[in-house]
Amino acid sequence: MARKFASLDHLSGGRAGWNLVTSDAAAEALNFNRKEHVGHAERYARAREFHQVVTGLWDSWDDDAFIRDKNSGQFYHPEKLHVLDHQGEHFQVRGPLNVARSPQGWPVIVQAGSSEAGRAFAAETAEVVFTAQTSLAEAQAFYADLKNRLVQVGRSRDSLKIMPGVFVVVGQTEAEAKARFESFQELVDPAVGIALLGRMLGNFDLSGYPPDGPLPELPLTDSGQRSRQQLLTELASRENLTLAQLGRRIAGGRGHLTLIGTPVQIADELQNWFEHDAADGFNVLVPHLPAGLEDFATQVIPELQRRGLFRRDYQGSTLREHLGLERPANVFRQTSQA
Repeated sequence: MARKFASLDHLSGGRAGWNLVTSDAAAEALNFNRKEHVGHAERYARAREFHQVVTGLWDSWDDDAFIRDKNSGQFYHPEKLHVLDHQGEHFQVRGPLNVARSPQGWPVIVQAGSSEAGRAFAAETAEVVFTAQTSLAEAQAFYADLKNRLVQVGRSRDSLKIMPGVFVVVGQTEAEAKARFESFQELVDPAVGIALLGRMLGNFDLSGYPPDGPLPELPLTDSGQRSRQQLLTELASRENLTLAQLGRRIAGGRGHLTLIGTPVQIADELQNWFEHDAADGFNVLVPHLPAGLEDFATQVIPELQRRGLFRRDYQGSTLREHLGLERPANVFRQTSQA
């Protein structure tokens, strides 16, 4: 993982990011020498150590370690090479990584857990958080909680960007946008929607329940996404949705905030969230590619630019610079200087 993402960062000129999430697909365990999936709490403990190992490998070399001096024949400064020699509960990795430190130092680290364990993990490790929030009040509460956690672990509030997912269907009129959305919804086979719902709730088989009945009471998932299970359960209760209706509802936006309307209407809602401490930005989801993204880029972005809410020019060249994130210092260099 460390080698692949470091290489990608080099190849892309510093545009790589790593979505560091614990898998919630129980069936995947069967492909990784396990009879059953790792439990929720243990997954996050393992993820912490995984993050420690990967970032330690990314710091195997100082930024200026390689001199490549043909005259002397010296390729690098030996004292600027660092051997990780990690011995932990889940991993034993000596290192070093055979890739130079990447353009961003580290690729940008993204985290997507919204459970208690996920929030604690994000506060400790993440630089961007991708979250599902369906109302302004819920988003504000999540935003405030996570920003406060940063302070508690000794990080600045600006060191992590909170970017909720937003599913956007745009039209020149509200009626056009709604009609476009409904045309996509009609393509969702009820059985497929219910199967997807069961997967997102925590790998439950819902095929035996009546499609026009309510969402059954389900035990707290240990292998799936607990935060998503809570969000979808609350959505079904709040809007009194049947199993088929809920499956159809989440088929496009996967439970994220859904905005259907004109560029002005969509920009109004994004601005409201951004200016009222609910988001630092957004992870934009569209119903189809490439046209859905083109609609957003050519219709919504100009409206945001007119309001001074979206850049007209880039000030840097890397993903980290675009997000306003600092380049991480080499942990071995910090230790030696201390």
